[in-house]
Amino acid sequence: MSQPSEALGWRSVGDLVGRHPDARVALIGAPLNERSLTPGRCDLGPKVLRGVLPRLSTYDVETGLELEIKVHDAGDVALKAVSPFDAFEPVRDAVAAQAHRDLTILVGGNNAITRPGVHALGLDRVGVLTLDAHFDLRDTDQGLTNGNPIQALLDDGMDGRRISQVGLAPFANTRRAHEKAEAAGISVRTARECRQRGLANVVVEELERLSSLCEVIYVDFDIDVIDRSQWPASPGARPGGVSVHDFFDAARAIGAHTKVRAVDLTEYDPSLEVGDLGSLTAGRWFCEILAGVASR
Repeated sequence: MSQPSEALGWRSVGDLVGRHPDARVALIGAPLNERSLTPGRCDLGPKVLRGVLPRLSTYDVETGLELEIKVHDAGDVALKAVSPFDAFEPVRDAVAAQAHRDLTILVGGNNAITRPGVHALGLDRVGVLTLDAHFDLRDTDQGLTNGNPIQALLDDGMDGRRISQVGLAPFANTRRAHEKAEAAGISVRTARECRQRGLANVVVEELERLSSLCEVIYVDFDIDVIDRSQWPASPGARPGGVSVHDFFDAARAIGAHTKVRAVDLTEYDPSLEVGDLGSLTAGRWFCEILAGVASR
């Protein structure tokens, strides 16, 4: 039987995403934008990510992998003009509704979506890994923002020893935040260490550490961890961050880990795009997560 012509198109990752109730993976949009410390349009992230997927093929020429894994698109949580406080229950419940799957992919939206996503897996059984230039340990006395989801989790009673923070950048945090992390027992890995030892290697070490302490793992990909020259589409991205190549390798390793049951992508602001660099980077991240899950 002859193969279908690829003269005008090919099978894309977008073809894998749709109404697939029995799929191993679910996609949820969480377009939360309120109380971002730097105003922007992170709420556009889910729409733009979905829109770029038809441009990505299902074949990885480097490994010979053909993606076959279906993704159930559970739609977006209604978060227009909703505060992080009021977004907590709808985001938590949306993620919890997909907990029977191997993995739930939550696409933001600002970093305030991470706290309800973590709660959806059960605060008493979950470990948290963040790939982020920032500690996100700002005080919560002025309410919830995208700058304090980790502090909010500690306030909720989470054991800091079950938190790993990877990719922290110099001159992007305070001494007080660093001291708070250490006092809580959080594992802290800097951007320099990730460059010297390899981000994927550091991530695998932290996944194994968390696996010894937790039943399930939630991973927050705050995409401002990437060097700003390669990722300008986040207000918090800085020169000297991790490379986009290392970010992709880490994403695949995370997708492959059987205890990772939910991941998020946060702080992607399409209004800061240079061309389509941001959307294609986010789309490739999605592919790498699926490639990891396919290897489980």
